[in-house]
Amino acid sequence: MKTRGFEVVKGYEDKDIHLPVRGTRHAAGYDIEAAEDITIPVFEKGIKPTLVPTGLKAYCMDDECIFLLNRSSGPKKGFVLANSVGLVDSDYYGNENNDGHIYFAFFNCSDKELNVKKGDVIGQAVFEKYLTVDNDVAEGIRNGGFGSTDK
Repeated sequence: MKTRGFEVVKGYEDKDIHLPVRGTRHAAGYDIEAAEDITIPVFEKGIKPTLVPTGLKAYCMDDECIFLLNRSSGPKKGFVLANSVGLVDSDYYGNENNDGHIYFAFFNCSDKELNVKKGDVIGQAVFEKYLTVDNDVAEGIRNGGFGSTDK
């Protein structure tokens, strides 16, 4: 039985996507690479975040989630995660809209465009258990992809 891990998402099977690895044996985060070259424009009021595709999906146990985190060097270079910390729920894996494709949403707070190259490490993923409250009654079922709960 699979418990947690990464797979290449549909449509990226022939694009030489590297599965994430940890840099050291005590590192919490798995290094995630960009799946494509992409340019992140300089931030200005009203601009939407740039979604950087990873070519990956991740699976985990029902009581786990995955946190998407900036690299420690990210803000120094101008990379700022638009949502501060990304959260991937276990039921995002393999969803019908996008197969659970993981993206990093970035703003660029530097004074020049940021050019991300395929294979650049853009962030980290950390698997984590979570708890629910005694009177939890959630019964909904995910029926979409990125941002699909929209509450």
